Amino acid sequence: MPPRLSTSIEKILSVKNLVKAFDISGGFLDQLHWKNGKPVRQRTTVKAINDVSFNIYPGETFSVVGESGCGKSTLGRTILGLYPPNSGKILYRGERIDNIDSKKMLPYRARMQMIFQDPYASLNPRMKVRQILQEPVAFHRPDKSTAEISDKVDEIMHLVGVDPAWADRFPHEFSGGQRQRISIARALMVDPEFIVADEPISALDVSIQAQILNLLMDAQEKKGLTYMFITHDLSVVEHISSRVAVMYLGTVCELARSEDLFASPRHPYTQALLSAIPKLGQKGLKHLKLRGEVPTPINLPSGCFFHGRCVYANERCLHERPKLLTMDNGTKVACHAVQEGRI
Repeated sequence: MPPRLSTSIEKILSVKNLVKAFDISGGFLDQLHWKNGKPVRQRTTVKAINDVSFNIYPGETFSVVGESGCGKSTLGRTILGLYPPNSGKILYRGERIDNIDSKKMLPYRARMQMIFQDPYASLNPRMKVRQILQEPVAFHRPDKSTAEISDKVDEIMHLVGVDPAWADRFPHEFSGGQRQRISIARALMVDPEFIVADEPISALDVSIQAQILNLLMDAQEKKGLTYMFITHDLSVVEHISSRVAVMYLGTVCELARSEDLFASPRHPYTQALLSAIPKLGQKGLKHLKLRGEVPTPINLPSGCFFHGRCVYANERCLHERPKLLTMDNGTKVACHAVQEGRI
């Protein structure tokens, strides 16, 4: 069962009108293009996140879903300060953190951790597991003795289901599932409050996926963690999430409680995603096939970004970008057709 949403009015994280773009123009010569017989300097920008706003509350699992390339991972990395935002605000427990320098950000680093998608790439291959786990504690908790840090390593390795006797092995000596457990252990070493889990099970087989999900939920229950869970696997999201944000081309097109989203999706894109989930024992499910291709984030469409693939699009959708408005049941939807009652 998904964890219950805290009734506390305090937000652990608040994202307001966040924008992140990447300049991929290259060098000066790469930027030169010929126009009307003259060289013109032209920059190329990937608009990864476009005016995203939401809140996350203590103790919940807030899932972010969408197709590959929709900006999910960029959103998580920007929230944690790995990428600086172009505009917007990020507040952690009411304190703004997007505009502070690296020294002032240090106290938040221990409270906000990340589990990366590829544990083999995120674990230093030249360091033994014990060194990998000791490093963040030694940095963030310099008051702890060597013996205390060693005890902490044993405690967390037990928690994630890895034998502490294996702590003197290198990452390549473990299986993919074991490496992901070690990656989770590293995030837990500094006793964080908030964890961004970026596709933590996508590279694992189904049986190991279930083990990792159970591990994450057990850790949440024991330590009172709050998760931002990034994935494209909607069947997983249904079982672990308090609320779900559906992203398309760097925007949130629908945000709802998990049970509401799966029982009654409102946005056409969400409906298409859910209709693609295979379900055993159910016949006659109508699969909503989207038309066209996903537009490039370099040249975003006018109006609603989804209008080129939507069967409900009209003239207004082509020219006016919809705002995320709240429905009667609390679901937030950015769709003119829903707001006008055409769906």
